[in-house]
This record gives sequence, structure tokens and C-alpha cells, in this order.
Amino acid sequence: MSEGRILALDYGEKRTGMAVTDPLQMIASGMGTVPTQDLIKTLHAYVSEEAVTIFVVGEPKQRDNTPSDIEAEILKFIRKLEQEFPGIRIERQDERYTSKLAMHSLVESGVKKKKRQDKALLDEVSATLILQAYLDRTKTK
Repeated sequence: MSEGRILALDYGEKRTGMAVTDPLQMIASGMGTVPTQDLIKTLHAYVSEEAVTIFVVGEPKQRDNTPSDIEAEILKFIRKLEQEFPGIRIERQDERYTSKLAMHSLVESGVKKKKRQDKALLDEVSATLILQAYLDRTKTK
């Protein structure tokens, strides 16, 4: 197993949720959100401090498996990511229902309604769920 973190992104037009694994790639933890226009700069700062081996970018799909409207923007972002970080592999992870699951997990963990309305928190939890789904899918291989 490679040493280094896996960093997941729940890409959005306004802000992007971020989550990261521990160096052994076992535990997914939220690391907040960042305004999308600052995302590349934020990733450069993080990668200069921590070894990252894989970026996992959420892949939003409709119920019928067709891409969501934002997919074109995500593909543009992925091309930029490839240019900026040529040594880091990029993977995709289906992110259907992560927002619903994120909200459910916030409710179940007792987060107050006012705090649950914080879209940034929801994006961070969604990124964590995307990362955990990726770990679950790849660690069973």
C-alpha cells in the first residue's frame, strides 16, 4: 500500500467540500470547505505540506445514470487539476445521494437544525462520504 493521503473533493460552483485520509489511507476525515475559486491555491498549499497520492473527485449523476449539469464544469476542473498536479492520480467516485446521506448523518448525530442549514458543513460531510465510499470500493479489491 502506498504511503500518502487520499484527498476527496465534493466540487461545487461556489464552494468545494474537502476530506482526506490519514497517511495509511484507512480513515476519512472532513477538512472543511473552500471557495471554489480558491481551490487550486488551497490544494497547492496542502500538497506542499502533506504527501497526497490520489485526488478523488465526486461524480454527480442523475437517477437514470446520466451526468448532472455540473459535470462539464467538473471535467474542466479535472483538466486543470491534471496540469497543476501531474504526479497525483485522479479518480472519480459516484456521489449520488451523498447530500441526502450527509443531512441524515447530521440529523442522527444530533446537530441542531440551524447548524444543519450551513451548506459548507453539508459539503464537508458529503466529501467525507465520497471519500469513505471510495475507500470501501477500492479496499475490497
